Amino acid sequence: MICKYRFGTPLETGAVVAPRPESPLPMPRFTVTEDPLTLSCPLPEGAAVYGLGENVRGMNKRGWHYESQCTDIPHHSEDKLSLYGAHNFFLVSTEEEVFGLFVDDPGVVHFDIGYTRSDLLSVTVKSGDAWVYLIEGETEADVARQFRGLVGRSYIPPKWAFGYGQSRWGYRSEEDIRAVAEGYRSRRMALDAIYLDIDYMERFKDFTVNRETFPDLKALAADLKRDGIHLVPIIDAGVKIETGYDVYEQGVEQGLFCTDERGENFIAAVWPGQVHFPDVLNPAARRWFGRLYGRLMEQGIEGFWNDMNEPAIFYTQKNLDAAFARVEDFKGRNLNLHRYWELKALFNYLGDGPNSYHQFFHQMEQDGKLLRVRHDRVHNLYGMNMTRAASEAFDELAPGKRVLMFSRASYIGAHRYGGIWQGDNKSWWSHLQMNLQMMASLNLVGFLYTGADLGGFGCDTTEDLLLRWIAFGIFTPLMRNHCALGTREQELYRYPRWETFRDLLSLRYMLLPYLYSEYMKAALTDGLMFRPLAFDYRGDARAREVEDQILLGESAMLAPVCQQNATGRHVYLPEEMKLIRLRRAGEWTEEILPAGDHYIPVALDEVPLFLRPDRLVPIAAGDADCVMREDFDHLSLLSFVRTEAEYLLYDDDGESRDYNQQSHYTAIRLNAGGALTVAGSQTVTLPER
Repeated sequence: MICKYRFGTPLETGAVVAPRPESPLPMPRFTVTEDPLTLSCPLPEGAAVYGLGENVRGMNKRGWHYESQCTDIPHHSEDKLSLYGAHNFFLVSTEEEVFGLFVDDPGVVHFDIGYTRSDLLSVTVKSGDAWVYLIEGETEADVARQFRGLVGRSYIPPKWAFGYGQSRWGYRSEEDIRAVAEGYRSRRMALDAIYLDIDYMERFKDFTVNRETFPDLKALAADLKRDGIHLVPIIDAGVKIETGYDVYEQGVEQGLFCTDERGENFIAAVWPGQVHFPDVLNPAARRWFGRLYGRLMEQGIEGFWNDMNEPAIFYTQKNLDAAFARVEDFKGRNLNLHRYWELKALFNYLGDGPNSYHQFFHQMEQDGKLLRVRHDRVHNLYGMNMTRAASEAFDELAPGKRVLMFSRASYIGAHRYGGIWQGDNKSWWSHLQMNLQMMASLNLVGFLYTGADLGGFGCDTTEDLLLRWIAFGIFTPLMRNHCALGTREQELYRYPRWETFRDLLSLRYMLLPYLYSEYMKAALTDGLMFRPLAFDYRGDARAREVEDQILLGESAMLAPVCQQNATGRHVYLPEEMKLIRLRRAGEWTEEILPAGDHYIPVALDEVPLFLRPDRLVPIAAGDADCVMREDFDHLSLLSFVRTEAEYLLYDDDGESRDYNQQSHYTAIRLNAGGALTVAGSQTVTLPER
């Protein structure tokens, strides 16, 4: 049951697509106070709190405080309150009951989850204006499904986007791209995408190509596609201010950029220097900006990633001028501790944050009219609407076809338009575990197509960290290896154990029938692909405490190694499971383990996969070098059958949006005696062991 409550004069954010009637106040469960608007409820001992999407700390968010404020923040440490997304939904789970809360407000919302007082949960809405949805349910999955029905179906990418992708900030030319493709193909290593970071553009200008370093992008894209590799360029939020640059001139002429307090085009700075921001909250600007993606689609591009769309701001001209004006005050002075900090602070706060967000304005559609709104009031909607601009344009530019789209910044509702990646993480072991934890939290708020930068974006990775991260990454829908300019190169073929990396990649392609099927079923039924153990094992107190294991689909549990130098790990099994040690496609060992605690040795060249009782995992041969060359028609099974197991396999052409055909499903049944029945288009056989 979902109840909807109004506080103040809330904005319509576009997050909700299934209208609900307004419920009368007072609101049950919560005590409400004003100035600022705060909703509080008891937090019983043992209660767990799940959700808030992209954020630091564990799957259970209890014990810390968080803030919805999309922020360009490259240091994802435990003291942070927010990252790139604003995902204002959580559920509270006890052994007796489950309920969820969604606070639909695009400004700053603060969540104190047992931080100030361990027995109290409180939500503070800075603006005082919000739609609040209280969701009652019998289980965590029930509450999650109701919420997902409220905010709409998750984005579905093309099937090739489930393949492995290689990225790096620093691919500067066509020669660099061809060298990466050759590095993988010459070693028979799977690869489906190569990503173009900001260096492909002409002086960092959106929708342009540097013709000196990429003389014929269309020919390059065509050559790579023939070999099963897609080019995926980056698009940034800021449009360079430059006379003669038609995107800039169109935006100025048509009045489609954000404005300052005087009504003039707001000036900030990111990669190109001074920029204007397209006012993507304005439907006219959103349509204009979205259709610009067509310029690259005409050159054979079938996927994009949106970046810097919190929006990230290096500085505003107003803040920069003010800082330089004050520098003179410090010249010739003896700078003590406080004066030194004051000087540093002049240039530490030139960009992101309140010092910038109150300086510009949007024309935002409300009730069919355009309302002038200051940015800080709607800050968290910018990234979502940039992705929405592209998604809506794809409907016109490539009708009926799926286009890859994922973003850095997001709000609830953005999950309908694209996926997200988990931002500029580090090559830290703790961020490998955070990758796992975010999968569950992001699935809960609707983002199914997600993953982290494998190996870490910042800092220098190590071979063992990259091996362990790839071993987990083979299960995440977005499987991309990405790193920053100036860091150690992370292409898998560069390492002494490149053959082990090749074997790990083959496991991804072997598992694609299961991964794709579980993704599609979760998307089409508002389900969860990744879940904490406590969701399925509700009465198990130990399962509630597990933070480094996760359920994947209906059949599997994952327990990656997330510790440096570890040769194995402790695993908790809530029930008897079959441990399958995967080494390469077609090669594995099996062992049945009883419920309880186990120490599992895990070599660097193997991946542990735990099968639940009476469950199946359909697999392919895994010997293809890209998704389009994998055979999805002739499959085999990983199985753990005590009595009888059934599995409903989903598969389609991977390109069209015709999802709801009965022909996409194949029913598989296997009993303990080995009798196999298959009803559908696929051929399924039992593996020879």
